[in-house]
Amino acid sequence: MPAARRDSVAFTVVVTVAVVLGALLTLMILALSGAPRITLLATALAALPVGPVLAAYLWLDRYEPEPRLLLASGLAWGAFVATMAAIVVQGLGGLLVGFTDTFSLAVLAPVIEEASKGLFLVLLLWWRRAEIDGILDGIVYAGMVGVGFAFTENILYLAAAYNGTDGMGPGGIEAVTGTFVVRCVFSPFAHPLFTAFTGLGIGLAVASRSTAVRWLAPVGGYVLAVLAHATWNGSTVFGFGSFAVVYVVIMAPAFIGMIALAWWARETEAHVLRMALTDAARRGLLPATDIGWVVDLRARRDARRHARLQGGPEAERAMRDYQQAAIELGYLHHRLLRGTPPADWQVRGQDFLGRIQVARPRFAFPGQVVPQR
Repeated sequence: MPAARRDSVAFTVVVTVAVVLGALLTLMILALSGAPRITLLATALAALPVGPVLAAYLWLDRYEPEPRLLLASGLAWGAFVATMAAIVVQGLGGLLVGFTDTFSLAVLAPVIEEASKGLFLVLLLWWRRAEIDGILDGIVYAGMVGVGFAFTENILYLAAAYNGTDGMGPGGIEAVTGTFVVRCVFSPFAHPLFTAFTGLGIGLAVASRSTAVRWLAPVGGYVLAVLAHATWNGSTVFGFGSFAVVYVVIMAPAFIGMIALAWWARETEAHVLRMALTDAARRGLLPATDIGWVVDLRARRDARRHARLQGGPEAERAMRDYQQAAIELGYLHHRLLRGTPPADWQVRGQDFLGRIQVARPRFAFPGQVVPQR
């Protein structure tokens, strides 16, 4: 079995086992936390912000869509593994060491939670490095983990608010409403934003030629994630006024800055792909006339629609596979030109070229004659 295949299997086994164990522990905690109706209400409320935030990350991930199974794995890791690991470790810390609530909230929680979330990105980097081509991929995967983590944590917070076990009052609908507004309306981006710093560091490490950057960027990203998280949590200790100041002065600008960075990275990808595929075309790896239909998002959609109208679902599937293989080839070729190719770049390159050669005769781009088979 090739090394890449063994790595993929190891990643799948480790993540699957961890998610199953985490899901079982989550269900046990939810079953013991209160009445089923309250848990269902908390779950429904926690789910409301998930769709819009996920849609934003999937929109960013349009040039080179990551495997849906890996994105779902990140979501599940955040929802079950990272949350449960954080609860267990913080619980043990409180029992064995006797940390105060303030210290646990402002210091221990950020350190443990960002480590548990970031571990998924480390596993990707270790076993599935081929799936991360730069900072945008790191941000997208970090976003998936952060969204999953926030979903489960919000369920627990909302249920605790209703039961009056969160230390913030007698509970009931009024308490749930306040918690929902703060966590699900004003700050659904908080956990994805924190973990995005770790993803940013890992993306920089993958794209860098410097050995120092490859080691220091992920560590620096994690440190920034912890600092952002600690600032956010610490602001709640001193009352709503401090929370509002941190929200307006620090967190909102940081969120806007991360959006701008992700937008810039997404727009830069078009230029990177066009340059890399142009060089690949000069080397005879694919027709230069196909590049526009692969790189431009609107042209890509038009090409798929044309293939479906001319050749049916089979031609559309061939078009999609061709475009995806060409995009993957473009990123791989870019890394080769930069001097940062993965160790298995030749094997991966042959795989992409094989998919291109198989798919290309099965469709025609707009304005071309349908190939004869």
